[in-house]
Amino acid sequence: MSQSEKQTFGFSHADSPRLMTMIALIIAGEAIFSLPFHVTRFFRPTFLEVFEFSNMQLGLVQASYGVIAMLAYFPGGQLADMFSARKLLAASLIATGLGGLYFAQIPTYQGLHLLFGFWGFTTILLFWGALIRATREWGADSAQGRAFGILDGGRGLFAALIGVIAVFVLRSFFPDDVAMATDVERILALQYVIYCYTFFTFLAVPLVWLCVPEPAVGLVNANLFANRPGLLRRTIDVMRLPTVWLQSLIIVAAYVGYKGIDNYSLFAYTAYALNEVEAAELTAYSVWIRPLAAVGAGLLADRILPSRATALCFALMIFCFGFLSLDTPNVSLIWILFANVIVTSAAVFGLRGIYFAMFEEGHVPALETGTATGLVSVIGFTPDIFMGPMSGWILDRSPGLQGHQDFYLLMACFAFLGLLASVLFGRIARKPARS
Repeated sequence: MSQSEKQTFGFSHADSPRLMTMIALIIAGEAIFSLPFHVTRFFRPTFLEVFEFSNMQLGLVQASYGVIAMLAYFPGGQLADMFSARKLLAASLIATGLGGLYFAQIPTYQGLHLLFGFWGFTTILLFWGALIRATREWGADSAQGRAFGILDGGRGLFAALIGVIAVFVLRSFFPDDVAMATDVERILALQYVIYCYTFFTFLAVPLVWLCVPEPAVGLVNANLFANRPGLLRRTIDVMRLPTVWLQSLIIVAAYVGYKGIDNYSLFAYTAYALNEVEAAELTAYSVWIRPLAAVGAGLLADRILPSRATALCFALMIFCFGFLSLDTPNVSLIWILFANVIVTSAAVFGLRGIYFAMFEEGHVPALETGTATGLVSVIGFTPDIFMGPMSGWILDRSPGLQGHQDFYLLMACFAFLGLLASVLFGRIARKPARS
């Protein structure tokens, strides 16, 4: 390809199928997680009102997702090394969308436990490893930061778009004075928000089927079974890499920060007296930061190495979360909350854009990407299990401002752990490789 054909972020006019593949991965990669995550993140006050949940109860429901997801990450990584991404992605999207139809019926507490556990299976076992492997292959050797930055940045843009639509749906069912909304209006509004996210989940199915290519005939059998080490050997090879364990800790700390964003709408509602719609708008609009942050972090990671970029993001998180843990909110200075949300979101979404780009810097063999993804995900996404109950317990133990301050102090501590892991990862990765 000539130099003139090359475009920003690695796309080219002569390679539209490659462009469409990335677009399909972006839309599928965000749509599938919108039902288990976006509804409770952007619309948490309304969700708690409709389901009559405490923060602790919601946390336990989310933990059901996390437990099943932990069981699914590693075998899901193995499946990603053995089967085509197109079939795995399409099947998981269909199953997750069916769960959304049930979600819209406002199930019982026990029903939500089963639903979120089901989603832990559908979004991880068939989907997650296939998404990461397809993205790493798309980026090749020299553009891992760009590949994962574009993926998460694009996911952020899509999340922001559907978030704005969902907020519009919510507002359309509320009266002008939101505080005067009846229980029936709240339930109906939340139901249509859920239907909105369900629609986009199903919409991603034909896009994936048409745009994510199948491997060439015989490629799966030749490359994935005959020429690859067995399951046990692949697992041992990956587990022997110290960078894999440090990358897992980095993802833990980054994902805790990401889960911390879930609290912003409730914090704005409690500490800054925003109404339910305004609180939802704050969190939904903050997602617009994600495209710029993820792509920018990806480009930066390709220039200075992913470990240095993650260290910078964690330093920003320490400052922002530490500030919220000490500051006393002043309603007349709400711009401080908005500024903090912007900087924290930039750091968190920047991390999400690059922490899987660390495979190349950490010397993980390309043929073992799925296995490595499964291993680091089992550890890295454990916050799906403990963050919901932990944050719910902290907030319910000290209602009001004190509970939120305690919560953000915990966020700052995890960010410090991530900073230490990033520095150590970089030092180990830059040592001469041993045979």
